[in-house]
Amino acid sequence: MNWNMEMGCDQAILLAAAFCLLCIEGGGIPTTLDGPFNPITVPLDTSFRGNAEDLPHTDPRLQRNVQGFQPEQISLTLSATYDSVWISWVTGEFQIGDNIKPLDPSTVSSQVFYGKKKHHLTHMSNGHSLVYNQLYPFEGLQNYTSGIIHHVRLKGLKPDTVYYYQCGDASIPALSDILQFKTMPRSGPRSYPSRIGVVGDLGLTYNMTSTICQMMRNDPDVIVLVGDVCYANLYLTNGTGSDCYSCSFSQTPIHETYQPRWDYWGRFMQPVISKIPIMVVEGNHEIEKQAENQTFVAYSSRFAFPSKESGSSSTFYYSFNAGGIHFIMLGAYIAYGKSEEQYRWLERDLKNVDRKVTPWLVATWHAPWYSTYKAHYREAECMRVAMEDLLYNYGVDIVFNGHVHAYERSNRVYNYTLDPCGPVHITVGDGGNREKMAIPHADEPGQCPQPSTTPDKYMGGFCAFNFTSGPAAGRFCWDRQPDYSAYRETSFGHGILEMKNETFALWTWHRNQDLYNLPGDQIYIVRQPDKCPIQTKVSSKVIITEE
Repeated sequence: MNWNMEMGCDQAILLAAAFCLLCIEGGGIPTTLDGPFNPITVPLDTSFRGNAEDLPHTDPRLQRNVQGFQPEQISLTLSATYDSVWISWVTGEFQIGDNIKPLDPSTVSSQVFYGKKKHHLTHMSNGHSLVYNQLYPFEGLQNYTSGIIHHVRLKGLKPDTVYYYQCGDASIPALSDILQFKTMPRSGPRSYPSRIGVVGDLGLTYNMTSTICQMMRNDPDVIVLVGDVCYANLYLTNGTGSDCYSCSFSQTPIHETYQPRWDYWGRFMQPVISKIPIMVVEGNHEIEKQAENQTFVAYSSRFAFPSKESGSSSTFYYSFNAGGIHFIMLGAYIAYGKSEEQYRWLERDLKNVDRKVTPWLVATWHAPWYSTYKAHYREAECMRVAMEDLLYNYGVDIVFNGHVHAYERSNRVYNYTLDPCGPVHITVGDGGNREKMAIPHADEPGQCPQPSTTPDKYMGGFCAFNFTSGPAAGRFCWDRQPDYSAYRETSFGHGILEMKNETFALWTWHRNQDLYNLPGDQIYIVRQPDKCPIQTKVSSKVIITEE
């Protein structure tokens, strides 16, 4: 893939190779059937802290390199099924300052020309466009209005097929170069994308560039981003940034953002996500409160989501198929109680999953339920209390989260108890953002947080109480690494998921400081549908199972 990534990409070093643990004697790759595993904490490598400094706006990869209304920030998103994808892009220039005048979306068409032959683009689809504003009702703060954002859905595509496309407006003319993508394979028990890249909490730092570079060397067919995209909310509207907003800017009348960081991120990522679909779910750094209490405007405007196709009315939660995998993307920052629309949608979506067609069920949201780090410890407990039973009863196999800036993989767990039918929870909030890494663990002496400090400030509620049973009974934290935590390590990196068949999936986590082909953590996740039947209907009186 020919694109200019961070110059250190080809010079990855082996500072942490000594900690490449495979959790099994003889050097073979373990499976979840060998578990539950004794907890492992990889010692902190103090010699490697990475370079989690943001790329400056002067970096050539962040500059606008098109003219007029030519497309930029081009990206791909999957629809709910293999036969459809979304193409998104931006035309025109953003404005920031006191006197901004939004562009008129109707002045530029949203067109995509596509076909199976590079120089014979025989099909054309139209879409819709929009402009969003980030406005602050306080003197001295700069307002922002975006370029024109376009979203076009292509339909009737063949599975596992390469398509070429151009996007833009042919009447100006203002068209992109001819690009290409490959559709997902048809859903079925033996039909899977080769590799799925999983990343979280990226930002736009020098270390993030290493994360993306190494992930691309592993050649994923689709990328799942588990929230926290560009960290525009670590900046004031004048472009002044900090690793800790509340530490540096505690006196601001509203939590400001510097929206051009979104444009910089889209430009940097275009060489990747204009060819490989990216599926995004919101994180807390996408809240971005503005005038009239609006939130998540940039997130909901810039990406396309297969919400409508998957029966959702929200950009915060949706689902899609990637071959024989059904992905469920959930919102940790929108109401999730049992009487709320998200919960009702989730229940409908799970009921509609045919495990004979999509045997694998993977769920993703931002804030983890089973992280043992002090940072964000048990922060999403109310979401867990509301939704864990439903996900368990329908046999979710794997859960991916971010938020905590480290890596952790659980044993199979349900309700804080080792359970052979529970999902494996994997936290990959280690993409490289400028807030640096999470280091202390809640089970270390003096590191257990006060329960009153743990609830998520945006969602509110209090559900995290002392444990009532098990080794930590009567306490809020364990006094050692919990049994449900199989492996944890503070390091930047990314993960690759490979479904081998309807039973075995290979999960590999790569550290940034290692050679790209040297795994930091690796395990086969094995489904056992015969021992863990799906409970398709749950009530207080009867449980109907599906063998």
